[in-house]
Formats: sequence, structure tokens, C-alpha cells
Amino acid sequence: MRAAVLESYGDPLAIRDIDPPTPDPDGAVVAVEACGICRSDWHAWRGHGEWADDDVPLGQVLGHEPAGRVVETGERVRSIAVGDRVVVPFNLGDGTCRHCRNGHGNVCADGWALGFERDAPGAFAERVAVPRAEYNLTELPDAVDFDAAAALGCRYVTAYHALAHRADVATGERVAVHGCGGLGLAAVQLAAAMGARVVAVDLRDGPLQLARDLGAAATVDASATEDVPAAIHDATDGGAHVSMDALGRAETCRNSVRSLRPRGRHVQVGLTTEAERGEVALPTDWMTRWDVDFLGSRGMPPSRYDELLALVADGTVDPGELVTRRVGLADVSDRLAAMTDYGTVGVEVVTAL
Repeated sequence: MRAAVLESYGDPLAIRDIDPPTPDPDGAVVAVEACGICRSDWHAWRGHGEWADDDVPLGQVLGHEPAGRVVETGERVRSIAVGDRVVVPFNLGDGTCRHCRNGHGNVCADGWALGFERDAPGAFAERVAVPRAEYNLTELPDAVDFDAAAALGCRYVTAYHALAHRADVATGERVAVHGCGGLGLAAVQLAAAMGARVVAVDLRDGPLQLARDLGAAATVDASATEDVPAAIHDATDGGAHVSMDALGRAETCRNSVRSLRPRGRHVQVGLTTEAERGEVALPTDWMTRWDVDFLGSRGMPPSRYDELLALVADGTVDPGELVTRRVGLADVSDRLAAMTDYGTVGVEVVTAL
């Protein structure tokens, strides 16, 4: 089967034939209909993550936002059938550890990160293997097409888990989103759907306009604003209740924290770059003075995907609104390179495999 393989950091992915996967006894194989191209793929492609013992090995098949149809199941699988339309999480749990059993499979100690480690080849390929299929796979409602499901990928699920489960956003609260890439824009749409008043921050006109289209009540152009936290305090009558760094730069992280009102909640979803190498200095005394929470958030437990899919199926949120480009497997390298200078808008999806 054809797949996009990381052979050298920062160089074009190799599009070549590899052996198709076979399912584990409790796993499944999914024929990929669509797979999102995410900034986390860009981090992997650039070789980031050494500082967190999280760098992706050469020879890896990238891609971690797939949706498709089950084409093969292992002998122990009962509730998943060939032909099922499914969405695949990137944070795959083993389904048996205490975290998985308690509904926190996104931090499973013995799980797999799809597309980021040798034992879990990714979905920039015609087919992808999914371990522990009955725990990890979620059936895709007929009302949700594969492109929209790929846009859910890690962006919507990460944003939803961060807002709904970690920060516990409530109706009427003020929410600031720093960075309007695919993840940030998903957060804008979701927070607005939760009844929050959203302020979106970015350096570019295109993403800010898209944020307004998706429900942002106000926007801040950080390229033309000397003091981003002050602008957010003005726009939110005293600061955000919840602020999210969806980019991962030191500046956006600190701006997010400083944007909060007393007892506010910062949630970190953006991964850092080589400039930060996983470390960001924070105004800890100020955070202590004002009872500010700093929350980390990763993906979403597979067992809670149904919550988000229900919102998509009934039209409350529409990931398809973020899909701005559909490309082929051979185009992935160019689209990753475009992310280096923030040259993409919304979500781009591989649909021609």
C-alpha cells in the first residue's frame, strides 16, 4: 500500500509502497478515507520533541487524524464489524489500565500515540492498524462525513476535552483563544457553541476573519496590539474566565495566563517549538496572588468521543466549516512546509490516498 514515510527531518516525505498492516487479535485495520494534516505532524516532521523524549523516529508513517471504514478485524473483536464507518483517536489506550477504566484513556501509561511511535504507524497511508479496537474505535454517525471526521482529528477532540472536561467552560463565561490555527479555530467554534463569549487572537487577517465567522464575539490582532492581555481585559470586562494557548510559543502562553481575571483557568494545548524546548517561564507569583489555575490537556479519552460526535451529528458544531483544502498524499510535504511560516488557514485534509 502507499504511505508517506518520514526518512529525514525537514525533507519531503517519501511516498512509497509498504506492506499493509494486519490486525492484532483484539485490533482492526481501517481503510483511510480522509486524514487531517496537523501542526503536530509538522512538529514530528521537523524532529521536535527531543526535550520531552518524544521525538518521532525516522522511518515512521506520519498522520494521526484518520477516519475510514473497517476492512479487517482480529479474532477477539466482537462489537466492531467490517464495513463500519469509524473515527480513530490519536491517543490510543490499552483499555485495561486504571486511567482507561476510569475514563482517562488519553493518559494511558501503556497506550500508543498514532503516527508518532514505531509501534503505531500512522494514517498518511491507504490503511492503518488500530490496537484494542473495541476500546479505541468510535462509530461515525451517518450524518458526519469522512472529511469532517478527519477535521475532528486531534483538533476538535483536543479543544473539546480542554474546554469541556479540563476548564469546565460555563455558559456566559469569557473565553480567550490564543492562536487561530486549526486547533484554535476549533476551540473558538466549540466555546461559542457552549454559550461562552469568545475573543480570538492571531497575527493574521485570514484566521481572524474565520474566527469571527465561527462565532468569536471579538478578535485581537496581535501584530498591531502592543499589549495583548490588556486588550483581552478590555474586551472581556476584566479578563477571561478561561484562556487557551493553542499555539505553544512562550509569548502566547504568557499572554494567555496574563489575560485571565482572578480565579481564571489557563489551559495549555499548544506544543512548544525548538525555541522553548518544552519550558516556558511564567508569572507564578501573580498566578498565586490571583488564584489562577494552569491546566494541561492532551487529546480526549476515546470513551468520551460520543459526546462530541453527538454535537456534530445534530449540527451544534460543524468541523467541515474549518476544512479549507483537500489534497493528495503526495501533497503532504508541501502542506507541512507551509506550516513553518504559518502559511495555512483552517484544516487541510488528505482525501486522495
